[in-house]
Amino acid sequence: MKVMSPEELEKFRRGLLARRKHKRVIAVCVGTGCVALRAQKVAEAIKDDVKKHGLEGRIEVRKTGCLGLCELGPMLIIYPDEIPYFRVKPEDASEIISKTIMKRKLVERLLYKDTITGETVSKIKEIPFYKYQLRLLLENNAKIDPRKIEDYIAIGGYSALAKAMFELTPEQVIEEVKESNLRGRGGGGFPTGRKWETCRNALGKPKYAIVNCSEGDPAAFKDRALMEANPHAILEGLIIGMYAMEVSNGFVYVRNEYPLAAEHMELAVKQAEKMGFLGEDIMGSGLSFRVEVHRGAGMFVSGESTALMSGIEGKTGEPRPKYIHTAVRGLYEKPTDLNNVETWMNIPLIISNGAGWFKSIGTEGSKGTKVFSLVGKVNNVGLVEVPMGTTLRDVVYNVGGGVQNDERLKAVQVGGPGGGFVPEEMLNVPVDFDEMVKAGTSMVLGSVVVLDEDTCIVDLTRYFADFLSEESCGKCIPCREGLRVLLKVLNDVYEGKGKEEDIEMIDDIAEIMKEASLCALGSTVVNPVLTSLKYFRDDYEAHIKLKRCPAKVCKKLRGENQKWGRSLP
Repeated sequence: MKVMSPEELEKFRRGLLARRKHKRVIAVCVGTGCVALRAQKVAEAIKDDVKKHGLEGRIEVRKTGCLGLCELGPMLIIYPDEIPYFRVKPEDASEIISKTIMKRKLVERLLYKDTITGETVSKIKEIPFYKYQLRLLLENNAKIDPRKIEDYIAIGGYSALAKAMFELTPEQVIEEVKESNLRGRGGGGFPTGRKWETCRNALGKPKYAIVNCSEGDPAAFKDRALMEANPHAILEGLIIGMYAMEVSNGFVYVRNEYPLAAEHMELAVKQAEKMGFLGEDIMGSGLSFRVEVHRGAGMFVSGESTALMSGIEGKTGEPRPKYIHTAVRGLYEKPTDLNNVETWMNIPLIISNGAGWFKSIGTEGSKGTKVFSLVGKVNNVGLVEVPMGTTLRDVVYNVGGGVQNDERLKAVQVGGPGGGFVPEEMLNVPVDFDEMVKAGTSMVLGSVVVLDEDTCIVDLTRYFADFLSEESCGKCIPCREGLRVLLKVLNDVYEGKGKEEDIEMIDDIAEIMKEASLCALGSTVVNPVLTSLKYFRDDYEAHIKLKRCPAKVCKKLRGENQKWGRSLP
């Protein structure tokens, strides 16, 4: 079927909802994390048992993307009861069907057990991990099979596109995005509407729009999870942006290490073309849009805007000087808008609900919600979404359920190589673009890594320097040589060979890299170094002056042979 008008879209949606009306649903997470724990076999076992009991017409077994609480996968939710089961095995399928589906009784051993009270919880929204979140972008993960466009349409998918194209002019769409104060979720926090306006007004055609899913930070997986779970929401946001900026060609850049995300995105593009949301004469509007999925080489530096565009052009994915913003001269030297996955996903919500609704969430300078992976020494590891303004303390203790084994929290590492360390005494800093910068870190915020007292900050800082020295393109001297020298000095400190003047040397090199590097890899990756010196100088001094690692991690200072200590998240 090809949708040729907003009216046809609404009629098709009502038909889908009518067919779903009386069905119960067992939503099984088959995102990458759960697949590694045999989630596909769980889903198939449940399907087999549904068929065995003759329930196929009454029960839908839905394979979904990430449902959030990755620590306890494989995970499933039974609707409309909202009963969640965790660490489900294929052999549990028979009991789930015979007991919960047929007799409305709970399988107690598969329920969530509160890490503080020890009580079992039988409703998904009563679990603290979910109760303290606001899951605007993640809420629909359980409601759709990402491989079925019909599921997305049934929950209101592509209605925002219809509204934008048939009720608003391109200028009005941009004004709505500007009014919402949506800031780019890739880390820079640049106002999305202003970037769109710059691209639209820039001279030169054709213009391009790109979805950036080059996520390469250690411990970050939120963009991958969003693309795996709800590819059509990203695609709808992209098409709305293409309409607003008068762009005819779009790209979805996915790192090649994300095969499931790329597969779902490629399928979504094909389905959207078949339904009439892409290609020629979109929904009878006379407009034409084309989108191509590009699999990137996967280097960390390839996520930088100019490097990413070079990769799409078929060149080496390394940064180049940005004398002119890419919104004015980017891909193929033409005006190009680049936003990350999470930014694009917010667009349909803003168009559907209005800028005022979006602005009612968050802080004065940072509106909406923020999605990130919560990992490390925390009880509830998973994919998290909270309103801007939520403090890191609330993230760790309310959403995360506190530190594992009731250990004392030492710090959280925010944003991977481009972020920084936030010590325990500063955990009241809110998730907010401006406040994070004041704390010495950034709003890259792909991940929040919880660190306990068994973490050696020197060891972890050294890990980031080692990672980045391998990932740097080597094009500019400040980054290439700065990282080489930083790694050597940090290795000396780690091995007990450091000198007192090394601390000043580390600080000086980091400051030079911050000011003189060609791209964001060199200018922001010093954040872990600078914040480690600012807040955890005692760790360095103990290694240098006392030849002792307080966390008993560094191998030369504790007599154990291991490449990295326990600091790794």
